[in-house]
Amino acid sequence: MGDIKKIGVMTGGGDCPGLNAVIRAVVRTAILKYGVEVVGVRSGYRGLYLGDFVPLDLDAISGILPIGGTILNSSNKDNLFQYPFEEDGKTVYRDVSDVGMENLKKAGIDAMIIIGGDGTLTSGRDYARKGLPVVGVPKTIDNDLACTDYTFGFDTAIGIASEALDRLHTTAASHSRIMVLEVMGRYAGWIALASGIAGGADAILIPEIPYDIQKVADRLKQRRDRGRNFSIVVVAEGAKSITGEIHVSKVIENSPDPIRLGGIGNKIADELEQLVGLEARATILGHIQRGGTPTAHDRILSTRYGTAAVELLMAGKYGNMVALKGDDMTYASLEDVIGKNKGVDPDGELVRMAKGIGIAFGD
Repeated sequence: MGDIKKIGVMTGGGDCPGLNAVIRAVVRTAILKYGVEVVGVRSGYRGLYLGDFVPLDLDAISGILPIGGTILNSSNKDNLFQYPFEEDGKTVYRDVSDVGMENLKKAGIDAMIIIGGDGTLTSGRDYARKGLPVVGVPKTIDNDLACTDYTFGFDTAIGIASEALDRLHTTAASHSRIMVLEVMGRYAGWIALASGIAGGADAILIPEIPYDIQKVADRLKQRRDRGRNFSIVVVAEGAKSITGEIHVSKVIENSPDPIRLGGIGNKIADELEQLVGLEARATILGHIQRGGTPTAHDRILSTRYGTAAVELLMAGKYGNMVALKGDDMTYASLEDVIGKNKGVDPDGELVRMAKGIGIAFGD
């Protein structure tokens, strides 16, 4: 505990409701409980490379609890262990992680709290291997990080998606349409599954259960035959058909995560319109799920994560990520977290319950 006098905090990857609540909890816990200074690193690892630091005191974090996004800004394109440079018209990659280490040393920062998803925490683990005292905080609306039951931002995302489904229901019923809602989630179906159940969907398509579009259509026809001339379908952006096909919207060259999913909602709507014989429309919710004020649940969870991260650092338990297990805040080694996607269990209780109340998954 006596070795740490100044803590750095960083937000990396995509924005997420609750990031500011984590930052606030880190600052308040560090200052009020331990008498330790806090410095923010702007724009993720780019700020670490450039030495773009900002002091964070109690005034700096006042009022940020309910605000979405991150006051430190973020970036998901700057891996300092494989940093791109242009040379002679070509892109070459170099390990510039030592520049970040030197900048931390110059600023007198003894340890780092790194808030992010798999990509951000991978570099956090790599810095821990270099000897930097690091604690990670799991951040993603997708809820797909290993070793923790829930990530902050997930509750806000499913709340937004559920509200969208409530609104789509009235249009679907008024016009006798099939309304398809495409939600985020990457290669995990947590947002689609939870919002679909909460929003009364008739079909939910997720990456973990390959779908047969004909089987989905047959279930919607059964609804129509019972006099229900509309249906609601929720599709995860990473949902795949029984042929293994996923829908890639574009590929971003020179990005640590080049594959951009999206557009499957329109594909599903077109196919169902032909197979069911009802007009179908798609809504792609997109970044709306990541913006705006976090729910009360996410504010509390974010605060717990931020406080636990400082306590883990001060206890000397470096190289770990704070994690939620049941009702308890605990931790797991970053080595055990990285590269392990936590997907929906196709045979789990939530899926079995959803099928039991008549929701189709296309299997």
